[in-house]
Amino acid sequence: MVPPKAVRRRGNAEAEERGTCCFAPACVRVKFSVGHRMSVQIFLQGHVFGIEDFLRLPAPSGEAPWGVCGENLIIGRSRWASLLTEVLPRALLEELGLPKALLGSSGGRQFLLILPGETREAAGEFLEKAAAEIRDLSGGALRLLWAATENLGDWAVVRRRLRDGFAGRLDHPAAGAPEDFFEPFEQAGEAGHEWNYFVSVFGPAFNEAKTVGWSPETPGRVLAGEGKHQWPLTDSREAIPLARHTAPADGAGIADPPALASRAEGRKVWGVLRGDVDNFEFRIRRLTTIEEHVKLSLLYRRFFAGELEVLCSLPEFWQKVSIIYTGGNDFAVFGAWDALIALAREVQRLFHRFNEENLKEIPGAEGKTISMALAMAPEPETPLVEVFGEAGRRLEYAKAAGRDCFHVFGHLVEWRQLAQAAELHENLERLVTEFGGSPSLLGDLIRFYRRAGTAAGSAAEGRFHRPWRYHRRLSLVAAGARDREYQRLRSRLVADLIGKSAAQAKLRPGGRVALEWAKLLSED
Repeated sequence: MVPPKAVRRRGNAEAEERGTCCFAPACVRVKFSVGHRMSVQIFLQGHVFGIEDFLRLPAPSGEAPWGVCGENLIIGRSRWASLLTEVLPRALLEELGLPKALLGSSGGRQFLLILPGETREAAGEFLEKAAAEIRDLSGGALRLLWAATENLGDWAVVRRRLRDGFAGRLDHPAAGAPEDFFEPFEQAGEAGHEWNYFVSVFGPAFNEAKTVGWSPETPGRVLAGEGKHQWPLTDSREAIPLARHTAPADGAGIADPPALASRAEGRKVWGVLRGDVDNFEFRIRRLTTIEEHVKLSLLYRRFFAGELEVLCSLPEFWQKVSIIYTGGNDFAVFGAWDALIALAREVQRLFHRFNEENLKEIPGAEGKTISMALAMAPEPETPLVEVFGEAGRRLEYAKAAGRDCFHVFGHLVEWRQLAQAAELHENLERLVTEFGGSPSLLGDLIRFYRRAGTAAGSAAEGRFHRPWRYHRRLSLVAAGARDREYQRLRSRLVADLIGKSAAQAKLRPGGRVALEWAKLLSED
């Protein structure tokens, strides 16, 4: 977070005395040593493209000699990709002998630096070497691109020039490429030593690592606890924010998806939960100063890394959920299906509070809501990358259809509807457990929604024929149970599912989610 003006002025005065600097607005010249003033400043922005495709690459076929398994591999890939934009800008400053205060923002797939103009060529050579090894390690899936421009004009103008620089490199990927650019890459999964790097460095032992490092001999790799330059991961104000929680296995290591499924209540199913801030890019583009850009980038990045790590360490989640990654405006976790729904509600609640405390004075709705999607594995042994990809597709659908919503059980609901579904599914459970209703009743009620979606005419709009049968079915659920509490519960269920009027009934979207929820909990 950018400090207050008084603190920055004091920090800059102290920095001048010791020959360093604090990150300053674009209009301020930065003094690197006493008596020397930099003639030209440049902004350098880097971005790692292709992370989604990289994480969805299939695991190696067959049993690998180093014990590669799906969860270790995808977690290793995501940690490496997340740390690249944290470690590389810091290593660049160290190699050029520049103060670390010139790091504007990092993480979340991109970074921003302010550099002396005479270091442009050296910075380009550094990034070229790193990009080549990143391309090799990822089998060509990842691309590290960067753009630089002079520190001239308003931040909106500077940002547009940087964006144009990226567009040029994206449109002409072979421009300035090495001679072997068109040589075929080794198929992903066939290069054993490359996949071994992700699993051995970022496996379960990485959870205890205190530092990450970088060395010029391996410019595209992130090292754990070693390297020419190292940076803390914990116990420091300068620590790199990284969420590393993984559910422990019964023995040692990370619990695999089938083990997490066995810890779920009701049906033994696991899934992947993914979330993304709505219209985040529009929010970033509306910022008018570099200080706002740095402040907002840090706020979002630290929210997801910090809050997910804390939430997943709570008793109801720590044995059921593992983090795949947290980014600058998104996250992904996998675990027992019931824990993922509860986690989604908690993240949305905390994000709402985060907005109230940090973004209330910023106009517009962009970047102030979050959408999520849950995909459940059809079988316990389904590869993690497949379910991860399905969750991504559902999240894209949710964000295209609206904002501030949750795609769950194949249906899109708003968060307020999910809250209503949570209360409704508890009442449906009571109907079965306390009043002797058959678990098959929930399946019968679900079929009303299926008929409503396929019937012609008014039924296609969410209505159904002869709704009095629905009321009668609920009335006959528990034969002989005619006490007042049961009658109140039945009336509440009717109102929550189809409204108070039997003649003008309309199925509510949260009702289907509640029925599916209760049905899964009632199954063994």
